[in-house]
Amino acid sequence: MKKKVYLFAVALLLTVFTFNANAATVVDNKDAYKEAAAKMTKEQKEARIEEIKDRVEEIKAMDKSQLNKAEKKELKSELKELNKEAQAMGGGGIYLSVGAIIIIILVLILIL
Repeated sequence: MKKKVYLFAVALLLTVFTFNANAATVVDNKDAYKEAAAKMTKEQKEARIEEIKDRVEEIKAMDKSQLNKAEKKELKSELKELNKEAQAMGGGGIYLSVGAIIIIILVLILIL
């Protein structure tokens, strides 16, 4: 009985350490994309965004039923990387919360 408990504890510890090691190796390249975008001119950014759009349209037009699981996974990861790069190239955007929208509407009602 002690041997089974010991083996279970060791297996559990090895599993936890394996997951922690994998989590440490994951790197977010968004900062690298932002640095690269900062070095580009406006024309270069627009050209790169057009290249990204063209590639996304190519992927959408592909017949994915003939692809195997690994190829589909590769396409999905490529789309995620393109999305991160496109977001880094863009100016961000304006985000409004629900509360801010309500306040704006109330101010407009009071003004009018």
